[in-house]
Amino acid sequence: MPKLPKKHQFFDLSDYGRPMGVLIAQSLKHTSYTPIHITLGFVASGLIAVGFILYEYYWAALFFLLLKSILDAADGELARIKNTPSYTGRYLDSISDFILNLLIILSIWHITENGFFYAILAFIGLELQGTLYNYYYAILRNRYKGDTTTQVFENKIPIAFKNEEQSTVKMLYHIYTLCYGPYDRVIYSLDKNAHTEDRLPNWLMTAVSCFGLGFQLLIIGFFLVLEIKEFIIPYFILNSLMIFVFIAIRQMLNR
Repeated sequence: MPKLPKKHQFFDLSDYGRPMGVLIAQSLKHTSYTPIHITLGFVASGLIAVGFILYEYYWAALFFLLLKSILDAADGELARIKNTPSYTGRYLDSISDFILNLLIILSIWHITENGFFYAILAFIGLELQGTLYNYYYAILRNRYKGDTTTQVFENKIPIAFKNEEQSTVKMLYHIYTLCYGPYDRVIYSLDKNAHTEDRLPNWLMTAVSCFGLGFQLLIIGFFLVLEIKEFIIPYFILNSLMIFVFIAIRQMLNR
């Protein structure tokens, strides 16, 4: 079950893990496993990848980064297959991504000669890139009645679904906004009219999907196995300039 109706789907460079994620979700459809179990699995996979990065086993790190992306797709697919949408799962997924992204960047800083300041800039850049992708994607999902557990503007505590506790949703919402709120505000201020303007073509979404976390992890893994790990941090810093390019293109299309 896709996040968007078939008519409005685009080729997502960051979503390579979904076919395997769907298979995993389908295999768990009639079991007691929940999407949160899968989320905990991708957290474990991400932590193992960090360990392999620190010990410089780069092929193993690549494997677990890819496995993390697959499981990241599987938890949402399992929620859709079992028809158990959840803000708890959605926020837990995003908070876990935030923490793992920070640990991955710090592990790369540890094994390279890049300064700590540049590592923080790379992390900020990575998060801003992902925020732009998620912003545009959320606009499409809400516009075309796709998966709407992700809102365009996360500015109020959502009402919990019947299968979750409101207190848990409230707690995770506050943690989520602490992690992502600053990045959301930056992107919204740069492209505040995106949600009211019509043109957000599939080819542009495909281009912007290089900012999706799956593609970012793929880039990190390839840089590691190609023994050019020292370029990972500069890549995410410089690639942030493309945020302005994509926003400018979208705005030009809507003039």
